Amino acid sequence: MKNVKIQLLAINDVKTFVNIVSKYEFDVDLISGRYSVDGKSIMGIFSLDLSKPIDVTIHSDDCDAFLAEIAPYIAQ
Repeated sequence: MKNVKIQLLAINDVKTFVNIVSKYEFDVDLISGRYSVDGKSIMGIFSLDLSKPIDVTIHSDDCDAFLAEIAPYIAQ
């Protein structure tokens, strides 16, 4: 399991992020405050506060390809 922070600034960012996550078999959870949603749920992501970075929990240890794909969204 790995954790990163991401920032999704536009509607297209959310759409692209969900498309990337949906390609992988493992689960990805997005956590904002006390809310946790499935990373494959576009409606769930839109229910979060997108104005600040979101914690992402990746339920896999073999996720290097996934991390490379979401690199543009990882908050610094």
